[in-house]
Amino acid sequence: MNKQNNKPEVITPASHTHASAARAKKPQSPFIPYEHLDKIGEVAVYYGFTPMKSPTITKLDLDTAKDILEGDFIDDETDKHGKLPLHAEEKIALIRTYQEQNMNTLSQPVMLYFKEPARGARKTHKYHRYADLEIIGSSGSIAEATLIQTGRAMLAEEGYTKTLVEINSVGDRDSIARFTRELINYYRKNINTMSPECRQMFKRDPFELLGSHHESCKELNARAPRAMDFLSETSRRNLEDVLEYLEALKIPYSLNNGLIGNRKYCTETIFAIVNVDPDDKTVKDQRILGIGVRYNGLAKRLNAKRDIQGVGLSLLIKESGLGLRKPVTKVKRPIASFIQLGLESKLISLEIIEQLRQAKIPLYLSLAKDRLGAQVSTIEKHQTPYMLVMGKKEAVDKTVIVRDTDTHSQDIVPLEELVKYMKKVEAQLLKK
Repeated sequence: MNKQNNKPEVITPASHTHASAARAKKPQSPFIPYEHLDKIGEVAVYYGFTPMKSPTITKLDLDTAKDILEGDFIDDETDKHGKLPLHAEEKIALIRTYQEQNMNTLSQPVMLYFKEPARGARKTHKYHRYADLEIIGSSGSIAEATLIQTGRAMLAEEGYTKTLVEINSVGDRDSIARFTRELINYYRKNINTMSPECRQMFKRDPFELLGSHHESCKELNARAPRAMDFLSETSRRNLEDVLEYLEALKIPYSLNNGLIGNRKYCTETIFAIVNVDPDDKTVKDQRILGIGVRYNGLAKRLNAKRDIQGVGLSLLIKESGLGLRKPVTKVKRPIASFIQLGLESKLISLEIIEQLRQAKIPLYLSLAKDRLGAQVSTIEKHQTPYMLVMGKKEAVDKTVIVRDTDTHSQDIVPLEELVKYMKKVEAQLLKK
């Protein structure tokens, strides 16, 4: 480790002096109180999500959703579940709540954890709803990466350790329009070869036909146009960034052209976390463990004045009965905040954070915030004794700056030594 006493250029000394003074005046409790949190939700909290009471779906929400509910599902290729609904009415209730509670005035993005489905959601007995993660106010690919990493960590706690991410992108509105035209033309040219069932699906919605796993549709869909071939430059780059995160995190994934959401409001990325454990006898009973969609196009359909960027993940697993749904009223206060500067640091930061989580080192994160100022401003409010800083140089050198926010002294710590180092830091803080 390399000991330094100068502060990094990116840190503002006045702000940390103020934070340190605040701590000195009023000692903080070692715990943070929480509502609407359970044991499995602690994983979500660690990654920066805030537990929140699930919104209530109103009659107006349901009326608004009527014209987009048809085709609002993912077609599971197993016979056990069939069509898995995406629950547009819940997204509508969430967007309404976001507006009514003026969440746009909060530091963006807003990251929320719901341990229960929205009240008034459509009932289905074909699968088990477990929890929901939502990130509102971020168009960056780090949002999808954070959802996938957090979801997989929660699934691992439930014993699902061998998972694969299936992913597709339908792009922005222009991309979807181009793809839809090409897809319709393709099906029309082949309508004489379609089975009666395929024709009915085509009449209802060509996206429903493309997403179908019905035996009579497989050969037809294998030759169908791919949504990814019609992406705009921005949408293509967004997908590439998500895949780059998955590769950096060593998360296995496959591109699935048949993974199609509701074209009336789903945009950009659509992904599913699936169980691929060859030794798990329940794989045939439940292959899809989670479904994630981006819904940037929804707010405008609700007559909002501006687009609201949103992406969410629903976990669809059975409760194991291991006590992971037990209510939790408080969690350990973070001893350090994590700031990342640049794409290189974000690419490897999620893996570092998971290592620290498994070592039970509490952190405060703002991964989905792109601007440095937003990260520093949000982190200052939490007044953590230490700060972890990773910029481009540290990402290349595989190091992290660990900075004492009271004394402004700092160490440069190799990544392979970071867990051990932070355990010592936590032990020293407990002695004070």
